[in-house]
Amino acid sequence: MTRFIADLHVHSKYSRATSKEMELDAIARWGKIKGIKLVATGDFTHPLYFAEIKSKLEPVADGIYRLKQGEQETLFILCTEVSNIFTQGQRTNRRTHTLIFAPNIETVEHINTALGRLGKLGSDGRPIFGFPTKDLVKMILDISDKCLLVPAHAWTPWFSVFGANSGFDSLEECFEEQTKNISAIETGLSSDPEMNWRLSALDGITLISNSDAHSPNKLGREANAFACALEYPEICRCIKEKDPTGLLFTVEFFPEEGKYHYDGHRNCNVLFTPQESKAHNNICPVCGKQLTVGVMHRVEELADRKQGFVPKKSIPSIHLIPLEEIIAEALEQGPNTKGVQQEYMRMVEQAGSEFAILIDLPSEEIKKIAPPRVYEGIMLVRQGKLKIVPGYDGVYGRISIFPKEGEAEKPANGKEQMSLF
Repeated sequence: MTRFIADLHVHSKYSRATSKEMELDAIARWGKIKGIKLVATGDFTHPLYFAEIKSKLEPVADGIYRLKQGEQETLFILCTEVSNIFTQGQRTNRRTHTLIFAPNIETVEHINTALGRLGKLGSDGRPIFGFPTKDLVKMILDISDKCLLVPAHAWTPWFSVFGANSGFDSLEECFEEQTKNISAIETGLSSDPEMNWRLSALDGITLISNSDAHSPNKLGREANAFACALEYPEICRCIKEKDPTGLLFTVEFFPEEGKYHYDGHRNCNVLFTPQESKAHNNICPVCGKQLTVGVMHRVEELADRKQGFVPKKSIPSIHLIPLEEIIAEALEQGPNTKGVQQEYMRMVEQAGSEFAILIDLPSEEIKKIAPPRVYEGIMLVRQGKLKIVPGYDGVYGRISIFPKEGEAEKPANGKEQMSLF
């Protein structure tokens, strides 16, 4: 079975803080550049965007679509993200985000009709509802048991099932009787499978990774590698059953680069490890207010295993840095500068796609198409030999492939990459 890359969580231009370029045509075009075969439509609950989905896409397989005109190599799966802000138990500020996958256009129409009675779908590409997430699961599956619901970016502090500021301590606490219908979670940019493996409660849960892209060039910064029939039922089966022959591996950010990995206060320039936060009772030493507790801290709170534990049934992962970031550091230019973008497009055109360069091509082939320092950077990323200042309180972490002498750092986790290269 041929392997393909899938990015199952993106947003359209109708979501807040999202590029106006996030339209189906641009997503398809960048999917080909990146080497992503299957991309989520995103935002199918938004009336204007759903009208575009219906007018611009055509079915090519069971639950899989492509553009009627334009770039047709990139395929689409129907998916959206919704936000629930609600009271459950003793807390009034529960906030979760959930991905909803649908098998066909007709099902989406029923979903939109049902959700439209409970909220304003046109207000944002990611609509907000005031009822519990467990009720969302029941509502969607009552419409079609072929739908798949996945808690999005499960560890981010403010809007996630395990979030330190608004979440729950377990899936059962959140979903109650609907927990049986939750078979996967999205790890998010600030967390990776290795961190999630420390919770035995997640052993039966499939861990997927996606870009949550708000602009086209961010597609694929996290993704999933499948080797199954490119059809909606089979993709859902691989996820639900945690099938290692169908879901081969996930592509991960180095989680330290995520903007909620460690604890801190960005306004006070305070960056703490979980241990440092505990020593300060989670109080900022500068302003005296509560620190924003990050993903690593939250994992430490809930984990019942030590770092490095690997469950018997686990989907492996590889950690990568986007090619334009490697080129930018190698050339000592900004990622969006003309020189970096020209070099990026030149390399991608010669190799076929960004993922071909980052994952598939042997080192000898990369050496033929990459400037020496870019080649060196790609090899260092493959080996995980990096210096990282972790992200915190909404600030992305800073990765140094070629660290400057005396540069301050908090080291990466020193992960061994799976033997893919």
